[in-house]
Amino acid sequence: MSKNISTSLQKTATRCIKIDNWIFEIKAVRAIRVEEYGQPYSGIANININGDKAYIDGLMTNSNVEFGREDFAAFKAYLQQLDITKVDFDRYKNQEAIAKSLDVPPLTARSTALKLVTI
Repeated sequence: MSKNISTSLQKTATRCIKIDNWIFEIKAVRAIRVEEYGQPYSGIANININGDKAYIDGLMTNSNVEFGREDFAAFKAYLQQLDITKVDFDRYKNQEAIAKSLDVPPLTARSTALKLVTI
């Protein structure tokens, strides 16, 4: 079940950086909803990545600002840029966790490039 690392790197190049004899791969991401880094944020989530699948964990928002369509679109765009095909997460309704799983459609054009933010 072992994959050739060079083939795997080509497929997930957006998640891997090679420096000397080390390959650094993004496996976990912390997302915060905020206009400017360092300011108080209104939402937070952890995203764990395994291959082409992701799990969104610990999604919490300020009680005044719920997780809406624009937020969902931002997460989808980010996951598409990492070539994620499926995402799992838990939604809470009436204080009960409901497991959800969604397919992430492939990105057809790289019109929205990843942006690096200086902090």
